[in-house]
Amino acid sequence: MGSSANLIAILLFLAAFVATVNQRFVHLPRAIALLLGSLGISATIAVIDPFVTPDLSGWVRGMLGQAALPQVLLEIVLGLLLFAASLHVDLTELRRQKWTVLVLATASVIIATVVFGGGIWVLFRVAGSPVPLGWCMVLGAVLAPTDAVVVDALLRRAPLPTALKTAISGESLFNDGAGVVLFQIMLRLAQGEHGLIGHGRVTIALAIAGIGGGAFGCVTGFLAVRVIRWTDDPGLRLMISLALVTGTYRLADLIGVSGPTAVVACGLVLRMQYPRDDEGASMIGEITGFWHVIDELLNAMLFVLIGFELFAIEFARAFFVPVIGALPLSLVSRFVGVVVPMFVLRGTGQQQRRGMAMLTWAGLRGGVSIALALTVPASAYRGRLLLVCYAVVVFSMVIQGLSMGRVIRWLYGDQHRGA
Repeated sequence: MGSSANLIAILLFLAAFVATVNQRFVHLPRAIALLLGSLGISATIAVIDPFVTPDLSGWVRGMLGQAALPQVLLEIVLGLLLFAASLHVDLTELRRQKWTVLVLATASVIIATVVFGGGIWVLFRVAGSPVPLGWCMVLGAVLAPTDAVVVDALLRRAPLPTALKTAISGESLFNDGAGVVLFQIMLRLAQGEHGLIGHGRVTIALAIAGIGGGAFGCVTGFLAVRVIRWTDDPGLRLMISLALVTGTYRLADLIGVSGPTAVVACGLVLRMQYPRDDEGASMIGEITGFWHVIDELLNAMLFVLIGFELFAIEFARAFFVPVIGALPLSLVSRFVGVVVPMFVLRGTGQQQRRGMAMLTWAGLRGGVSIALALTVPASAYRGRLLLVCYAVVVFSMVIQGLSMGRVIRWLYGDQHRGA
């Protein structure tokens, strides 16, 4: 308990410090500034550690290990962040883009997993440190889902066509559920379990988890709305929304459906069915302020935490070829995962090609990938998998994130959001 409390206090302090410095002097997107700031602090600790008496690196590593962070991220923080993000979705546009979002959140995840897994398997062999194909597919599944939090923060005010922005945000909300399910399947395969592939088993597993999670989230969302309508106390309504997301996420896991998909579904239902005032306007704003604060707070702590996870990586196992090769490979796998299903769905007109390019570049990896990678059990390959995962996450958040505005201007010029 002491280590967890210390970690939370340290994360909050550093998040506030870095965010303040960034707002006053640097003006980077906050998520990227927090990541770079925590990476800088971690690197500084690593550099000065040999010259000071306390073992700072060991202390940080021990604190991270005792806090059970992967489980906390996947079982608590992810659900809260996805629910908060779902309250900002344009429901009308999401209905129009439902098939695009569905295909991107399922087929794209599978394709990207296979492409990245096969590519990194080749790179490990070229480097002279082969990793079995099964474990490479685990890494592919870890890096397949995009980060809904970062994508939403970067694109919320971007001058993109509304349909494309909804497709990007909707995909990033729903593909976490598919990514977690696919990761679990690939991990079981890598550990020697058979009979999980073939005859459409992966697709069926994704469908059961996704559809089941969506249906369960709709049920809990409608029940919560009914309860909310019994009271006119905004504080109590807020408490109900908090109970809704935490209860839905945990119950979904217990009954074997996708928790991430369930909390997104219940958030969308809550947004759609929330009580209205006498003039017919939704009163959802009475709880979105609270959830915006939760979103900002957890988001800040998460990206500082990603920087601290530098201490969980075994750099002695670093291999130049796989790590460097994984960076363009992550873009290639994302590109193939976008282009193949979108070509079938939409064709290849000029507008479609620009949309595919934007979807590829907006496929940032983040906290979900780090949390999944840290849950990989100890093996002879875990260190290499973690290192590649960490490199891809930092590359996508920093390089793709910082260049997002330039890519948007290059593809769409001065077009406005509603174009």
